[in-house]
Order: sequence, then structure tokens, then C-alpha cells
Amino acid sequence: MSDSTSPTPPPLPEQPASEAAANRAYDPGTDPDDTGVPRVVGEASDVGRGFLRALFDVSFRTFITRRLASVFYIVGLIAIAIGFLVYFVRGIVTAINLMSFNLGGGISLLVATLILVPLATFIGIVLLRFLIEAVVALIAIAENTQQTADNTERARS
Repeated sequence: MSDSTSPTPPPLPEQPASEAAANRAYDPGTDPDDTGVPRVVGEASDVGRGFLRALFDVSFRTFITRRLASVFYIVGLIAIAIGFLVYFVRGIVTAINLMSFNLGGGISLLVATLILVPLATFIGIVLLRFLIEAVVALIAIAENTQQTADNTERARS
């Protein structure tokens, strides 16, 4: 094989990258790597008004789920903790009462309570987290899709 059949290198750009970067000012509005995370603009007191406005937006163009996800998670954790305490204490008390006339059944119920109630609690916490993350991810996808559509529309005009 001869060197004449080797591919030709691609052409060089018209100007070096350092000159191109120096000549163009950064515009965050046209940044293709924008993550879609909303930026707080204006006064801090505007954040509450935006939430109330979004809460009563009957067209559902503004989502509040991302803002309330942590509240839902904490309330869910509290509900799971209350359920854990109720079933754990109730299982132990019932097992102790059952031991008075059926020792084997009482011990079985006590072991089942000590194993199954914490396991069910753990699974409940994992499922709660998955559910909230899935809803937040869907909302983020919807917001990012809307922003992409807005950016595409702006680029066409």
C-alpha cells in the first residue's frame, strides 16, 4: 500500500478555538446544556406568591409537585413510622397474650413480628421513595420538554 490512498485530514477551522471563544459572549438563554432547573429571579418574597399562583392554576401549566416532594416524603415517613409502632407493639402484646395458652403459637407470632414488621416497614419506605422519585422525574421531564419546545419555537422565529 502506498501513502497516496490514505485518507485526507479534515480541514482546519477558520479561527482557533481560543479566538472563537473570546469573540462570543456567553448567553445562558442559548446554552444547550441548560438543565431546566428553575432559577430564582426577583425578590425572595416572590417565591411564595409563585407557589400560591401555581396552586390555583387551573390550566396546570405550573407544577408544584417538585416543591412539595420533600413534604410528601416526610409525611409518608411519619405515617410509616406510626404504622410500624402500632403493628410492632400490637404483635408483641398479642404474642405475649397468646403464649399463656399456646406457647408455640405465641413464640411463632413473636418471631414473625420481630422479622416481618421491620421488613415490611423497610419495603414501605423504599416504595414510598420510588413513588415520589417517579412522580418528580415525570414532572421534570414535562418541564424540560416544555422548555425544549419553547427554545425550539424561539429559534425558529
